[in-house]
Amino acid sequence: MPSNRTHLHRLPVDAKDATAAIRMWLDDENLEYRVVDDEKATLHLHVKYPPTKDGHVFNIVIPKKRSLVLVYSITRVDQGQQDEMVSYREEDLIGWKGWLHEIRMHLTRSTLDWVLHVGKEDEQNRPGPLQAFNISRPIWFDGLTQNELMQTMRGVWLTKLSIIHQIKFDYGKGIGKPGPVDDWKGRKPISRSGQKSTLKSAEVDFDEQAGFGQSFDPSEWV
Repeated sequence: MPSNRTHLHRLPVDAKDATAAIRMWLDDENLEYRVVDDEKATLHLHVKYPPTKDGHVFNIVIPKKRSLVLVYSITRVDQGQQDEMVSYREEDLIGWKGWLHEIRMHLTRSTLDWVLHVGKEDEQNRPGPLQAFNISRPIWFDGLTQNELMQTMRGVWLTKLSIIHQIKFDYGKGIGKPGPVDDWKGRKPISRSGQKSTLKSAEVDFDEQAGFGQSFDPSEWV
């Protein structure tokens, strides 16, 4: 008679099956995760990925009344890097618009979904600095497998990392402090509930060399 573990390896057919499978697969990969209270979701997890001391926060969400899992990660741009972007815009507006265009084209070629949060235009209608970006990919239940989930997280991570390195190369390491995000002003953070894993706090450390600061609170990103 097949074990419950074998049973869960079939393709999930509803949110309950998908939730059980996702938790099991994260455990299999020894990935740390924390449950998030989200009234709009059947499941919302903060996952530390990659599984290193400098892992970033990934969100795995099953929206209510949807037959899919959404994997996404949001990154805030360092204050120092934002300042460098503004300086570049002052020197070369066409060059700055071209840089934003190239970032958009790079993300489009990745075949992932994405949102750029660009600072509000100034009095001369010039776009502000890149303040944050969100990279995501949906997986529908009829295609949800352990391989698909892990490859999706890997794809989101590598694309996210490529943008981080591009910003670092063009605008320096930053000052280790997250900059403002105009689009998020006035938003209330989502609260976290119980946890699974040995995460010591709500903060996740970042690779200092990547230039995006340290100890960002993931509750401010979603």
